[in-house]
Amino acid sequence: MAFSTTMLAWSVVEFRRSMGPDLPHALDAIRWATDYFLKATSVPGIVFAQVGEPYGDHNCWERPEDMDTPRTPYAVSAQFPGSEVSAEIAAALAAASLAFRHDDRPYSRQLLKRAETVFEFADKYKGSYNDHLGPSVCPFYCDFSGYVDELLWAASWLYKATKAPKYWNYVVDNRHYLNYYNLKTFYSVPFVGGSFAEFGWDTKHAGFNVLSSKVVLKNNNYTDNFVVNSDKFVCSVLPESPTKYVSYSPGGLLVKPGGSNLQHATALSFLLVVYARYLNRTNQVIQCGNVKATPDRLIQLAKGQVDYILGSNPTNMSYMVGYGGKFPQKIHHRGSSLPSLDQHPQRIGCKDGTPYFASSGPNPNQLTGAVVGGPNIQDWYDDSRVDIAHSEPTTYINAPLVGVLAFFNN
Repeated sequence: MAFSTTMLAWSVVEFRRSMGPDLPHALDAIRWATDYFLKATSVPGIVFAQVGEPYGDHNCWERPEDMDTPRTPYAVSAQFPGSEVSAEIAAALAAASLAFRHDDRPYSRQLLKRAETVFEFADKYKGSYNDHLGPSVCPFYCDFSGYVDELLWAASWLYKATKAPKYWNYVVDNRHYLNYYNLKTFYSVPFVGGSFAEFGWDTKHAGFNVLSSKVVLKNNNYTDNFVVNSDKFVCSVLPESPTKYVSYSPGGLLVKPGGSNLQHATALSFLLVVYARYLNRTNQVIQCGNVKATPDRLIQLAKGQVDYILGSNPTNMSYMVGYGGKFPQKIHHRGSSLPSLDQHPQRIGCKDGTPYFASSGPNPNQLTGAVVGGPNIQDWYDDSRVDIAHSEPTTYINAPLVGVLAFFNN
């Protein structure tokens, strides 16, 4: 949730002028989350990281209105730290403070003040929520990449929001911790690559480098590690690059190991268009071995991913629900797959929703705008609620796409 909020806020920071009448909707979505984060961090020295029992929740297929599983709150603290979740919340609050700076200055100041407090807590009491919340967060949202990337990500956003040298110094003094490393086995698939190549809800390396590169590019420093690593990131996804790490489906979709693959297509596309803008301002071209990558090439690659998601692919299917003539009908989503209160006013209990889950019919409620996990590496999509890795929509797939779509709306 915090990563999704940071990405929505970054979208507004970069592309607000292209959002037109949709800007208030983006700000509403951000405020919904930041209001929650203000409550979750309102007790000094404590950050509430999760509400709910994951095994109990996953065991039930019921409407949000009918939920009766325990709403147990889980918090990290000085005694039981969780730097990654705390720092990502700090990043979300700092980025959101920038998004609201033009529209609600008192709220913006409130968010920034809280961001500084939460970052200080995350940095002072270092540790992973994996270790201290255990099975409450793992295996559902385990931290695989450590918490240093979130601390640097948060400090980068705080520097952008405050221009306080202490945050930039923190980033520069600690960035050596983000050198090459081996990611742990992910969904039984080991991945070995440079930290510069990773970006998503768990791993912030490429995003942190791209965000920080703007500062050094503005100072005409083209050899700084932020720029070098951002260039390496581009070379890791460019199809014609000799150092490409990702795969591409026959239809041209960027594919990485694990589930919910479109999270990579949307998040990495966001970084490509943002970095292309930064490079354009300084007339820079990236060199991937003997291959040159212009800012326009980065934009073209991102546009290809967006076009694929919206239906320009071998199956002519849009992976955004409600967009185009053909899109997923049986998404893995409780509220979408169960009858509405209008249609079924009686309560649907924990296991009463199972027949709806197992139904071969389309979902009765269309979750318009939701982007699902997407097809496999052969461009095949099995429209099935049971196929969670491909049919489940997530906020961390949708959030980066907001900025990309705003960019191409220009």
